[in-house]
Amino acid sequence: MSAPIKVEVQQLPHGKGLALPAYQSAHAAGLDLLAAVPDDAPLILSPGKHALVPTGLVIALPPDSRRRSARAPAWPRSMASPC
Repeated sequence: MSAPIKVEVQQLPHGKGLALPAYQSAHAAGLDLLAAVPDDAPLILSPGKHALVPTGLVIALPPDSRRRSARAPAWPRSMASPC
């Protein structure tokens, strides 16, 4: 088993009040994030489409930790970590 790592999380103003990332089932491989979008302007994606979705979070991992993300392989790195 790996040693735990310290992850710093800051909620941005548009993410205030949203739950922090959390496992949503006992066998989940990773944490689920909530979208920080206004209630009166929901984000709706059609099948097969993709979009950058704000999370309202800034997440800082230690420099020596491995980062794993579920971003689409075709997205440029500059688009990999939107807030």
